[in-house]
Amino acid sequence: MPAPGSVPALEVRGLVKHYPGVKALDGVDLVVRQHEVLGLAGENGAGKSTLLKALVGLVKPDAGEIWVRGEKVRLRSVVEAADHGIGMVFQEQSLVPNLTAAENIVLGSEGPGVRRGIYRWDTMRKLAQEQLDKIGSHIDPLARTDTLSFADRQMVEIAKVLRIEQRTQHPPVIILDEPTSVLESKEIETLFTQVRRLREFASVVFVSHRLDEVLDVCDRVSVLRGGQSVGEVPTAGALPAELHRMMIGSTGSDDHYHDTAAVRTEEPLPPMLSVRGMSSSTFRDVDLDVRAGEIVGIVGVHGSGREDVCRALFGAEPISAGEVTLDGRKLDLSSTRAACAAGIGYVPAERKIEGMVGPMSVAENMTLTKQKSRCAGPIVVPSKQASLVDRWIERLSIRTPHRGTAIQRLSGGNQQKVVLARWLVAGDIRLLLLDHPTRGLDIGARSEVYRLMRELANSGVATVLLADSLEEAIGMSDRILVMSDGRVTKEVACPSGSKPTPLDLVKEMV
Repeated sequence: MPAPGSVPALEVRGLVKHYPGVKALDGVDLVVRQHEVLGLAGENGAGKSTLLKALVGLVKPDAGEIWVRGEKVRLRSVVEAADHGIGMVFQEQSLVPNLTAAENIVLGSEGPGVRRGIYRWDTMRKLAQEQLDKIGSHIDPLARTDTLSFADRQMVEIAKVLRIEQRTQHPPVIILDEPTSVLESKEIETLFTQVRRLREFASVVFVSHRLDEVLDVCDRVSVLRGGQSVGEVPTAGALPAELHRMMIGSTGSDDHYHDTAAVRTEEPLPPMLSVRGMSSSTFRDVDLDVRAGEIVGIVGVHGSGREDVCRALFGAEPISAGEVTLDGRKLDLSSTRAACAAGIGYVPAERKIEGMVGPMSVAENMTLTKQKSRCAGPIVVPSKQASLVDRWIERLSIRTPHRGTAIQRLSGGNQQKVVLARWLVAGDIRLLLLDHPTRGLDIGARSEVYRLMRELANSGVATVLLADSLEEAIGMSDRILVMSDGRVTKEVACPSGSKPTPLDLVKEMV
């Protein structure tokens, strides 16, 4: 008999999954020990999403085995996975916003919380509170979910998954898919505290593109590349560069922001974008200048107003005062259509909601805003569209079986590159607004986006960047504006060789 605790909580042996034109999983092996946090790393398209979906019954593997606590299992649905104690907190949250936290936590497994079709609210609250207590959360179980912060909703998601413990009477296996992708630094530390607490009574699989986070919170890291398991490392003493090397199969570099081929002009140029006194319900008296070929970052804590400024410049949020000019001409920001016509492009943070049409093909999404680029008069010319789209697929290294593949079937990073390519196909963009353009992208994909941003800047495109981290803002920006409580409070220059530190910006943000 194996020693207590020696049987893995979860084990994957030789898992294989084919899609048309793609081998998503090619003999993947994975072991999750009891009461550990296992990190799962890999580039976009490495097979992480397919593996996770197989572990929760959303994907049926073509070959291979899944073992749970020493028992071989077949997971044909989320319900069957939950019956075996496996639950997942998805990257795109799955809570019902107009229900209370308690209702979401017990949804589908109400048990004594419902009698004869009627909610027993006191029992519901106690059932939910029991799960919240496990992770040390102080959320009110009867609070409406849509009134909670994103970080608190993540806690509700975790509490909801922990309800599966009642199904098996065994320590559960909790999968966290990119749980920090839209959290601020304080919220991330709160989440990490709860993940460490989870280790006491569960096993955790933690997925993140931020390698420093993986090394901080995990005990081991397993790496996928090209649908295959390429190794694992203990996190003690490991470095991000080591994981990066395993992920991409080469040495790589820690300096992903700079392009040595970039030639930055030192001559003062008149602003291409000029904003004076722009105000709305969420920000006021914003002044902003962006010159041709310049990247200006805007940083601030959640609620600072920076996202709303970006959306207002694209005509997606109304402004109540101020004047905005582009190339010396007053801009019509009454609609997104008018902004597009003026040569403004926008990559939104919420890719799946605002940035793409899931059932439409890669080609259709890429040419969505510039129909003339694929048409002769009112008629779509397939050969014209094909050559245009294929050129950008190759240039951005977009991993897709075919230009006709539905974009929703691509990995998140490849979806983001299609969204970015949409504004490049016609070549007439003057101002590019980037709201967290590298969110959810691995190191290799981020490096490609950084390189493209530099190329666009060298060609004269003015760029406003809402970065995914302070390090990214510092590394990519020529100047940085700090926003707090809806106002621009500081401008910080970022000259080469003398850039500010993240701590310098934090002092200005608080």
